[in-house]
Amino acid sequence: MKTAALLAITTALTASASIAQTPAATPVYPPFGLDLTAPDRTTRPGNDFFQFANGSYLNRIQIPADRPIASRRFDMTDRTDQQLKTLLEEASKGVAEQPANVRGKVGPFYASFMDQPTIERIGATAIAPELNAIRGARDLPALATLMGQSVAGFYPSPFGMGVDIDLKKPEIYAIYLGQGGLGLPDRDYYLKPDFAAQREAYRAYAERLLTELQWPDPAVASRNIVALETAIADASWTKVQQRDITVQYNPVTKAQLQALAPQFPWTNFLNGATVGGSDRFIATTNTAFPKITAAIAAAPLDTVKAWMAFRTADAAAPYLSTAFDQAHSDFREKSLLGQTGQPPRRKRGKLAVAGGDCGADPASCFGTLNWATGQLYSERYFPASTKAAIEGLVTNLKAAFRNRLEALDWMSPETKTEALQKLDTYTIKVGYPDKWRDYSNVVIRRDDLVGNVRRAAAADWAFYVNRSGGPVDKTDWLMTPQTNDAYNGSLRDIVFPAGILQAPMFDPNADPAINYGAVGGVIGHELTHGFDDQGRSIDAAGALRDWWTPKDADEFKRRAAILGAQYAKFEPVPGVHINPGLTMGENIADLGGLTMALDAYHASLKGKPAPVLGGLTGDQRVFFGWAQAWAGKATPQEIKRLTTSDPHSFRKYRVNGVVPNIDAWYDAFGVEPGDALYIEPAKRARIW
Repeated sequence: MKTAALLAITTALTASASIAQTPAATPVYPPFGLDLTAPDRTTRPGNDFFQFANGSYLNRIQIPADRPIASRRFDMTDRTDQQLKTLLEEASKGVAEQPANVRGKVGPFYASFMDQPTIERIGATAIAPELNAIRGARDLPALATLMGQSVAGFYPSPFGMGVDIDLKKPEIYAIYLGQGGLGLPDRDYYLKPDFAAQREAYRAYAERLLTELQWPDPAVASRNIVALETAIADASWTKVQQRDITVQYNPVTKAQLQALAPQFPWTNFLNGATVGGSDRFIATTNTAFPKITAAIAAAPLDTVKAWMAFRTADAAAPYLSTAFDQAHSDFREKSLLGQTGQPPRRKRGKLAVAGGDCGADPASCFGTLNWATGQLYSERYFPASTKAAIEGLVTNLKAAFRNRLEALDWMSPETKTEALQKLDTYTIKVGYPDKWRDYSNVVIRRDDLVGNVRRAAAADWAFYVNRSGGPVDKTDWLMTPQTNDAYNGSLRDIVFPAGILQAPMFDPNADPAINYGAVGGVIGHELTHGFDDQGRSIDAAGALRDWWTPKDADEFKRRAAILGAQYAKFEPVPGVHINPGLTMGENIADLGGLTMALDAYHASLKGKPAPVLGGLTGDQRVFFGWAQAWAGKATPQEIKRLTTSDPHSFRKYRVNGVVPNIDAWYDAFGVEPGDALYIEPAKRARIW
């Protein structure tokens, strides 16, 4: 019977797509929203479902020179980038200096990035104020003041700082402090022998920038810089340790902070960050603080100065003359990511003004006018009909999750009641925020790119720091509308920016089964995050509290460990396995999301049989929707980087790690014992 099912699928994919029933309007991937040219018909779905669903597509796409990945998601980002390019170019033409509206801000900012002759003429003098301040600092307290200014400028800091909801007083904002100081992607890059080549490339990059700055003894200084950052890395928490939010809520006063790490001039640092008047901070990776400050205090002052000069130039390099910009690209894009070329200037200009994926990489939104650009983008490119369609999907996914929670046989009534209460508190935000950021006082000049970045960064930090200690704004968004991503926030809100609401993730003209499998799976993913290994520590009020019975918590951990053991066997690149401790939350969310999406699709049929399109059943199209949404490939360097530092499993395993734990997948694709992905029913991970 299963063999017959597999034969039917192969026949359907081979047949002409013209026989399919199609919706009234043509989807991006005709005839019904699935790319029928993508599957690899020579691969059994039970051996490698990701390859089966996407193999032909993967074979024909090429990783472009200017990025480390080629994927469906980047196709989506490229569409958005083209739209943003149109907006930015229009806004940059014929706009007078200093108009208050957002168009008058983003246009001159973009023009300043595209004015390469002016940038070349100014050269490194653009960051002369920072370099002169570093050179002139007489002691560590003076340097600590500059480090504090990293929150709104190019300076580096051994500590990161941000303003977010207080996890035990969720009605107010708090100032959070955490470890920082590293210029490589993760502490492993400093401490493990298999990253020796990247460390040497980093040292050479530091020498190259210091040479451009005419810094004394750049070769010696670069070695000292790497040694200093290695000491900081050795003191830092691992990514896995940082996933436990229950041990990271450590409120401290300024006096307690000074006592915790007495070798660092905290008063100077906090004053530099304009938060010296506050006396309550949350120290997250607190046990690392004494060791990090000891490393800074033990280093010669000239080494700390050289480190600050190099990292300042590194942060500013994309906005400086070619010598700096090219050095930055050679290291950060070629050496670290495996790219062979640099993105065209217009794309980098878009990134400078509109920001990048701020959720995955907050630094990519440093010094931008990302919210102003998002306002223009939303007004032109996001229709109300799309917003309504997604809100309907969300309602169905929440109902599916509620049904699964109510039916759980391993969770006690006490915990289940709390879980359902938390689910009820979630609000869904779609497309763009209800109110926009005010940029009217931000000064933007066509001939001052670095100054524009400084002033935009200062405005951004002022926005956040001015509300620290104040009431929480429940309408707030963390991702801009143009972002191709989604998130589950500490407001118990799930946000789907306009940028992710496009094919293949979502297409209003596609068959519903495909939308349920793609964006429905992501909606379910974000809902599940509120109950994953981190999210389950937050209660219905948004407070950090253990609301699970000990027995339920132990059972959750046991079930999660089954999933973790499966992922630990995956080896995306030779010698590098997926770390289930790092990826557990995302893996749980992927499994829960697709499981709920399938349930929600079934419920949407209201008892009617699913239509067969192109010879494919409804369940088959749901699974295809999920698999094709994650289609893509990357350079080995990028896969290694992501597997080391990213809490998401690489895209192939977001498919192959999930589907073998869903019973309906076996029936849909004729998967049998002996297939590579086959898991015995008793050994499948069943959490939600």
